[in-house]
Amino acid sequence: MNWQALWNDGAVISIHALVALVAMGAGAFQLAAPKGTTPHKALGYFWVGAMAIVAVTSFWIHEFRWFGPFSILHVLSILVLATLVYSIRAIRQGRVTAHRNSMIQLYALALLLTGAFTFIPGRTMHAVFFGG
Repeated sequence: MNWQALWNDGAVISIHALVALVAMGAGAFQLAAPKGTTPHKALGYFWVGAMAIVAVTSFWIHEFRWFGPFSILHVLSILVLATLVYSIRAIRQGRVTAHRNSMIQLYALALLLTGAFTFIPGRTMHAVFFGG
């Protein structure tokens, strides 16, 4: 692995990528672990915080510019933040199914699917994990 490729892209991208990797691991554990427990709730808040950091840091990343300095990825970041709020409100209101579904969708779409695109040759994460 070539972490220097990540550090070369600057602090914001480094923070964004590292926190996304942490969120990916924490989210996988969270999905597999028992639900409704104190550890589930604690890790859940940690994961929500990590996802918020990933979404917010994206606003300082302008690799793709579709309208001004922003792209469709920034719209996704707004949706991530809105989904986090929705999911927390859902569980606080006892709507477990809504909470579960929105969190699973967020993990699958915002981390796994979107994250997969960061591994395309020529992108930073491809260079980090596969070289070149």
